[in-house]
Amino acid sequence: MPNIALVGAAGAIGKSIAQALRDKGIEYRAIGRHRERLTAEFGNDKLAEITVWNPDDPASVRAALRGIELAIYLVGVPYDQFRLHPTVLQKTLDGAIAEGVQKFLLIGTVYPYGRAQTERVGENHPREPHTFKGKMRKTQEDILLKAHSESLIQGAILRLPDFYGPGVAASFLHSLFQAAASGGKADLIGPIDRPHEFVYVPDVGPVVLNLAARPEAYGKWWNLAGAGVIAPKQIVEEVSLLVGHPVPVRVIGKTALRLVGLFNSFIRELVEMHYLVTDPVILDDTALQNLLGPIHKTPYSEGIRKTFEAYRAAHS
Repeated sequence: MPNIALVGAAGAIGKSIAQALRDKGIEYRAIGRHRERLTAEFGNDKLAEITVWNPDDPASVRAALRGIELAIYLVGVPYDQFRLHPTVLQKTLDGAIAEGVQKFLLIGTVYPYGRAQTERVGENHPREPHTFKGKMRKTQEDILLKAHSESLIQGAILRLPDFYGPGVAASFLHSLFQAAASGGKADLIGPIDRPHEFVYVPDVGPVVLNLAARPEAYGKWWNLAGAGVIAPKQIVEEVSLLVGHPVPVRVIGKTALRLVGLFNSFIRELVEMHYLVTDPVILDDTALQNLLGPIHKTPYSEGIRKTFEAYRAAHS
């Protein structure tokens, strides 16, 4: 029976962690709401135990986490329902504590920091979210940290910047790679000439497992930075070189987001996070590297090439 659970396993980061577990020959439980999607992602993996849950049903949560020692929490909610984040985490945490789960690692975002007050944002940067989504993510973190402080469970948080990689449809850059592979015009939220930071998804899984295995990681939050900074415009140029011609790009600014958002609830929810494009939060992960040692980070040139090749192969 596996003792590691990926809660909300079917997303990009969940698949990266599953691959890291697979590489080590470690069994794991893939937990999600939809059996069809779990089967599509993990059905051919002999190390994976597929479990369907309903996070609104305490009995279902407890059953999903029964026998687990480490729960890695990756649960997403619709972008226009961010109010659910603290609630779903609380229900999962309650079930984990009731079942005697020892460790709980939350995969988080930069949202709780709010606007960057320093050029690089380390773990000592204030958590002062000015957006609703940032406040919901901070509340989510606080729930876990409180449970840790009360010795109910060992909790830790790993914060990630924006990410990209082969087949990562939730990426800020998905439209670009899709357009490059299949033709058409890419839609990017602009401006695209500002420094930004992306983590290459296949790099994340090994870091998560390494962090989760460190006793001193718990009771704290940690940053994982990307492979340096890069402007999205530079990524467009690199992808265009791989294609052999300029990839047409439509840059959508904040005003356009507001207009489109009148008819599209998902786009409407992007407006308050637009500051991450104009004044991006660039993470400092010195503390994480001091804890874990050198962290492999795929250079942008290599990650962009591998991502494009995967999209092109999928289109073919």
